[in-house]
Amino acid sequence: MRNQQERLVLTADADRRAIERELHGVDGQMPISRERLMVEVVSAAIARQSFNMVLWSIFAGVALLLAAIGIYGLMSYSVDQRTQEIGIRMALGADRGRMLRVVLREGMTLALLGVVLGLVLAFALTRLLASLLFGVKASDPVAFAVVAGILTMVAFIATYIPARRATAIDPANALRYE
Repeated sequence: MRNQQERLVLTADADRRAIERELHGVDGQMPISRERLMVEVVSAAIARQSFNMVLWSIFAGVALLLAAIGIYGLMSYSVDQRTQEIGIRMALGADRGRMLRVVLREGMTLALLGVVLGLVLAFALTRLLASLLFGVKASDPVAFAVVAGILTMVAFIATYIPARRATAIDPANALRYE
């Protein structure tokens, strides 16, 4: 990597000297001030957009993290509140696997409904954000799929772990659980 950077610097210096020779060949009295390579001009021109893109990416990452934490907290709390109900069902003869599937199905139904609703709203709001995006289409299907997949996976984990914990508890203890 370092050799490549040194080569680029040497190439840039050689290009600058070649440009100076050509300009002096045309007019030896022409002053040369602030010569820059096109790469530098383009880089300077898009610096603000690049900074905004990095900033928006950081905000999006934090929003995704907060959404994941919120989903985990909500799903975990929801399953935790049903521990007594799970205990009653297990005391009446329901097996652990069936209870686990019931809780997972109900939790994932809510999570998938939320993901679908969020995707619809996000797709509707892309027109507002289209002017702020750089190098990405406003309706980028990969971005939508990745975020939906991450949030669905978080919802599954957030439902599965407390459900497994609730179904592993002794029914008599679950009946006393508050």
